[in-house]
Amino acid sequence: MADRKGRPTLREIESDLERTTRQAAQGDRQARRRLPALQARLDNARSVATGDRATPAPADDRPATAWERYQISAHKDRPLSLDYIRELFTEFHEIHGDRLFKDDQAVITGMARFEGSPCVIVGQQKGRDVQERLRRNFGMMHPEGYRKALRVMNMGAKFRLPIFVFIDTKGAFPGVGAEERGQAEAIARNIRDMFALRTPVIVTVIGEGASGGALGVGVGDRVLMLENAWYNVISPEGCAAILWKDNAMAPRAAEVLKLSAPDVFNLGIVDEIVAEPEGGAHRAPQATYDALRASLRRHLAELSKLEWPALQSARFAKYRAMGVFEDLGAAAEKSAPRAKAKK
Repeated sequence: MADRKGRPTLREIESDLERTTRQAAQGDRQARRRLPALQARLDNARSVATGDRATPAPADDRPATAWERYQISAHKDRPLSLDYIRELFTEFHEIHGDRLFKDDQAVITGMARFEGSPCVIVGQQKGRDVQERLRRNFGMMHPEGYRKALRVMNMGAKFRLPIFVFIDTKGAFPGVGAEERGQAEAIARNIRDMFALRTPVIVTVIGEGASGGALGVGVGDRVLMLENAWYNVISPEGCAAILWKDNAMAPRAAEVLKLSAPDVFNLGIVDEIVAEPEGGAHRAPQATYDALRASLRRHLAELSKLEWPALQSARFAKYRAMGVFEDLGAAAEKSAPRAKAKK
């Protein structure tokens, strides 16, 4: 559905790009030729949606809305997982393949050092230009990607190395081939087995964190989230299309989904919000790297003091506490008889 001026919406352009990407991956030469123009069109649409190419903060100094944060999270210049790996870690050695099918380049895994100490890294990588985005499938992992990630995380746990995970994806790849190779099983297995990793796991949502695509590598002792990232089961455009059949309702969907960092933090899903420079991480990447480095250092120091039984208990307790709500209506009914009795 086009906007009121007859222009395609962001969601329509994204859908067109995803469809064309799949066609290009299947050998369609015409689709491959269309990709650069479609990507440029999407980048321009996102720039317009965020006010200008620099994505300014709200002019009236009010807090950014969920929709504004959502737009910033997908900015074309926002730091990606590889940027954080290069800035925060040293001696990074990438590990490829799941030893079953192939190497999924939508996820980067490997060994590195964090402030001199060895560690394991798992990072979803969307890509910077059209060619890289096509090669990395826009950060949408296949089953072999989740199996590669789990293989490397198990390696880290074997040697008691801390694991750092960077989430940035629109979701797991929904293609037929991925489903045939066990996409749901791979994600479910990762979620189950990450609870049993005998080493500290620190997860950071650096941009987009959508659905099972994020959850498949998202179980951690600490879950951090950048200020303008989002974390939810579905995108605002997808929610608006399902509930209201109108993409123009996406800003409203962003609010009710509670997907922004402040909302997710208040729900107890993440443990800390890492501040970004005014206008977003792309405005001053180094300041974002420094802020995240300090958070990772602090949380790793706390977790490293825990032996496995205590670490396991805390990890289980963290996730068991999620999704607990009180029915205020039922509570009011229970208290009503007591109030009458006192009278």
